[in-house]
Amino acid sequence: MTAAGRPAAAGAGAGGTAVVVEAPGEHRLVPHEPRDPAPGEALVEVHAAGICGSDREVYQGNRPEGYVRYPLTPGHEWSGTVRRVGAGVPRALVGRKVVGEGFRNCQVCDRCHAGETTLCSAGYEETGFTQPGAMAATLTLPARLLHVLPDDADLSAAALLEPAACIAAAALKANAVPGERVAVVGTGTLGMFAVQFLRANSPSELLVVGTRDDRESLSRQFGASDFRTKDRPLPDDFDVVIETAGSADAARTAASLLRRGGRLVLTGIPAPGAGGLDPTDLVVRQLEVHTVFGAPPDAWAHTVRVFAAGLLDPLPLVTHELPLAEFPEAIELVGSGDPKVGKVLLRP
Repeated sequence: MTAAGRPAAAGAGAGGTAVVVEAPGEHRLVPHEPRDPAPGEALVEVHAAGICGSDREVYQGNRPEGYVRYPLTPGHEWSGTVRRVGAGVPRALVGRKVVGEGFRNCQVCDRCHAGETTLCSAGYEETGFTQPGAMAATLTLPARLLHVLPDDADLSAAALLEPAACIAAAALKANAVPGERVAVVGTGTLGMFAVQFLRANSPSELLVVGTRDDRESLSRQFGASDFRTKDRPLPDDFDVVIETAGSADAARTAASLLRRGGRLVLTGIPAPGAGGLDPTDLVVRQLEVHTVFGAPPDAWAHTVRVFAAGLLDPLPLVTHELPLAEFPEAIELVGSGDPKVGKVLLRP
């Protein structure tokens, strides 16, 4: 891991700084004043905030309409420590290490009552996209969204639990059972988390399909039993496939790996114009297809349990830790295409 600065985190009483994206391509580093938690809320001192492709979309201005609100402090992947709580929140939370769900669901619609908070019918609201995010010294949010970590948890590793939770949602939908043949399409952060979640279910075979040979070593480190680039001959008899690549042909590649009656979970969001799945193929082969956008509470709880049990290791995915002031450099790193760049963390 390289570190381009590890500044001390600001305490809950200090102002510190925050990144504000005023409009696409325009950002400022501004003084940050912690917002006291209202009833039902908690104030968290941010340890680290991860950057993903959607943060780059926010900065560049190509996130879908309705899924961002400017001006905005980004940061939906984060970890930290609770410093203050509002009325009605157990004081036992103060001092605990935490991560938090991003979707600000209404809690009262049918979908929320069913636990499907990412489908809340009240509309889309999410930390770091339409609500202030964690690229700041502190973050104040509803305490009900917090998930408590073990006291000895590594907070740099925990900053990656948001993308891990999205893949946990995919793993739960895939419902792989021990002994099944499973595969992952995509070798980025999400793909490597998918390998770890599927490995925990004791598959008889775990194939990773990617585009770069240099990802084979890490894939096998996380539990893959086979690795192939997509230009090589691929099998067509797997029970479960999780797609994480989001490339134009990733969904079709993933579907082609399945046996008749196999289960497919799509998590990638390709650019417009991507090839779709053949409906005739889906019907004739009786494929079961699921999709994931975000992570509901059960996926978050599953992720924290697996992380606490030592079955999820995010740290090898982190290659850069930068101070908050280097936000533009971090955004460029994420979009550089450099194979040496993995997960980039910002430290307030």
